[in-house]
Amino acid sequence: MKTDIHPDYQAVVFRDLASGATFLTRSTVTSSKTMEWEDGTTYPVIDVEISSESHPFYTGKQRIMDSAGRVEKFNQRFKGFGA
Repeated sequence: MKTDIHPDYQAVVFRDLASGATFLTRSTVTSSKTMEWEDGTTYPVIDVEISSESHPFYTGKQRIMDSAGRVEKFNQRFKGFGA
């Protein structure tokens, strides 16, 4: 690899704002915010709006859309169209 062209790859804590879960992983992103992890080391923190801990697809708590109401509304609107 060439030297001095790659971004710094370091340990970073990602904090899910929706659920409060935290993940320690490695990334090239940086932040001025820091927090002390369970091992006593201080790491940069990146706040994210949603992660696998709070996303409905991963948690199984998906909201069911009122698709029946939408279909009925569509059928009423275009009832005589094309007849």
